[in-house]
Amino acid sequence: MRKYFITGLLILVPLAITLWVLNLVIGTLDQSLLLLPKSYRPSLSLFGFEIPGLGTILTIGVVFLTGLLTNNLVGNYVVRLWERLLQRIPIVNSLYSSVKQVSDTLFSSSGNAFRKAVLVPYPHQNSWTIAFLTGVPGGDAANHLVGDYVSVYVPTTPNPTSGFFLMMKRSDVVELDMSVDAALKYIVSMGVVAPAEVVAVLAPTPAPGPAVKE
Repeated sequence: MRKYFITGLLILVPLAITLWVLNLVIGTLDQSLLLLPKSYRPSLSLFGFEIPGLGTILTIGVVFLTGLLTNNLVGNYVVRLWERLLQRIPIVNSLYSSVKQVSDTLFSSSGNAFRKAVLVPYPHQNSWTIAFLTGVPGGDAANHLVGDYVSVYVPTTPNPTSGFFLMMKRSDVVELDMSVDAALKYIVSMGVVAPAEVVAVLAPTPAPGPAVKE
């Protein structure tokens, strides 16, 4: 009985969690339909009831259309005018510019944020954890750091969306031969599910090797 029950859990729990996450994402994206008057909502006007997923399709379409329209001279000019307008509004200016800098860094194809998984000593020198390279220290913080430092993000387990931002010596950071996706799976599973690249690391080996490269 216990064996069959555990087998059922191993099958149903991942499926239930996957469906819950999908329902959460689709339900959130469907909220975009609330921006339309009821008479213009396709599900209500055509069928008389809400259809899950239409808001998701609308959101994806709006994002794609926005990218298509702004990927030309006219679109870029309109975006620059819009950003100039936002820069004249107090509070909105600082909030928008901060969010835009973060999004440009994360989603830019030429950026290096979250492109490398690294091994760092945390929370003390005798304990190691997986982190992600986000860049190098900037601003006045860089003026007070003597030596070569890098910026890393240390995610928490099993929720990698929260974590800690650290500035560490480059010599203390070890670059891993592991993709970001594999590192995230390893973190979310709390080390239970080891990716293929990690299996070799689990065997007894000498101290971590060369530090992360430029």
